[in-house]
Amino acid sequence: MSFLSTINVIGSGITAQHLRLDVISENVTNINTTRTGEGGPYRRKVVVFQAQDGRNSFRAALARAKSGLVSNAGYENTGGVRVVEIAEDPSDFKLKYDPTDPDANEEGYVELPNVDLVKEIADAMAASQAYSADVTAFNVLKGVVSAGLEIGR
Repeated sequence: MSFLSTINVIGSGITAQHLRLDVISENVTNINTTRTGEGGPYRRKVVVFQAQDGRNSFRAALARAKSGLVSNAGYENTGGVRVVEIAEDPSDFKLKYDPTDPDANEEGYVELPNVDLVKEIADAMAASQAYSADVTAFNVLKGVVSAGLEIGR
């Protein structure tokens, strides 16, 4: 794995966790939203990740080297993570009895969003830790590259 592909892997993790934190912020912001443009209460969103397999990149680099091609192309095959979709949580809405609420149904119940603040805080903490780990990996890579450049002096 080359220096640039390592940066791509780390960058994909940073970007994915940043998006995850944005979605968590949206969920927390809409924790009391009982009316949306689609109708009904706000539905919690979750980020779905997919691993990008970088195993073929070495095989492709070896094939390029054997054929005599010297190129830095093929970094799109590096490993990492990508966001597949931002899905809606299919869990049931919470019900609250409040017949005076304008969003109450015929029985007097109001459907509240399926957002749980404790779950969102736990997810935010996990995303923050993953983001910090990616930043740490980037700083280690900077140190390794800097030490490698010192050898040439």
